[in-house]
Amino acid sequence: MPDLDLSPPEGLTVSLWRSLVLNFIDQVSPERLPPLELTSKPVDTGISAGDMLALPWYRTIFGNLADVLSPETLPPLQLESRPVDVGELIGDDLDRGWWHSLLRNLRDRLAPERLPALQLSSQPVAAFGADASLMILDWSSLLSTPKVFLKDAPRAAAGVGSPALSPPAVAEATPVIDPVLLAVRMQLARDLGRTRFRRRIWIGLAAAEAVFLLLAMFKFQ
Repeated sequence: MPDLDLSPPEGLTVSLWRSLVLNFIDQVSPERLPPLELTSKPVDTGISAGDMLALPWYRTIFGNLADVLSPETLPPLQLESRPVDVGELIGDDLDRGWWHSLLRNLRDRLAPERLPALQLSSQPVAAFGADASLMILDWSSLLSTPKVFLKDAPRAAAGVGSPALSPPAVAEATPVIDPVLLAVRMQLARDLGRTRFRRRIWIGLAAAEAVFLLLAMFKFQ
């Protein structure tokens, strides 16, 4: 492979006055070049797009009539590759009516497809430092745990000649609640409630639409 010269052309370093003089000389007495000699044979590609647009309207009409009356007979297409089954295309799925999508969703809801068990080939990664670097906290930190009752402190034995002294009151240990964790848990509970409410609304609308379709089918038969 020849060495590629990626340096800028020499014309970029020519001064303004010299460029003007060279352009004037090319306009007055251009360089005489020998005629071009083609060593390859041209390929007949038919009429080009520019020539097709330059044709008058009557020629295009006659050409269209000739194509309708006696179309060009082409050889049969020979496929050298084997087609691959890709399933249902997106265009075919979008061309169908909305009732097909509704019936398919109801079928998936009532009798979902049974898939084989998922086999994981990688081990789960422990979320070390999730409370400091990640925005999503662990589920274990968001769940409420049962209360833990601590044992009472042992009482000191009273002496013979000294009055019994009451043990000092042990201050109850109050759990420290992180305000960020509490806010995240409240936001998560609020989002879950809104999601359940929206799901109930959509399920009710789908059921009403299915009942309407069934009534319409039995009524207009």
